[in-house]
Amino acid sequence: VQLQASGGGFVQAGGSLRLSCAASGRTLSRNNMGWFRQVPGKERDLVAAFSWDYVSTYYSDSVKGRFTISRDNAKNMVDLQMNNLKPEDTAVYYCAASADWAGSLTSDYRYWGHGTQVTVSS
Repeated sequence: VQLQASGGGFVQAGGSLRLSCAASGRTLSRNNMGWFRQVPGKERDLVAAFSWDYVSTYYSDSVKGRFTISRDNAKNMVDLQMNNLKPEDTAVYYCAASADWAGSLTSDYRYWGHGTQVTVSS
């Protein structure tokens, strides 16, 4: 599986960005999909995830109510709509796919795309 993230950029606080992740190589219909972010010197953290069966979503407390994850298995894509962005959202964002049929939304991510930088100015 190859994952390609796009849509990052520079935005002022309060603004919005939409990240997209396109997959190739095989279908992602049996994989949970997640968006992670990482700042220098810190661990990569999960911010949002969507289960393979469209049943469940996960949001970290820091983004709940502001970010929305969506997926389209037919198009092999997953997006992250980010609204009301804050300077603390500044990070490199990565999309990831879980192992097949993974039961947890917060672990067992096996496939990673290259990151896309999001910078939010105050």
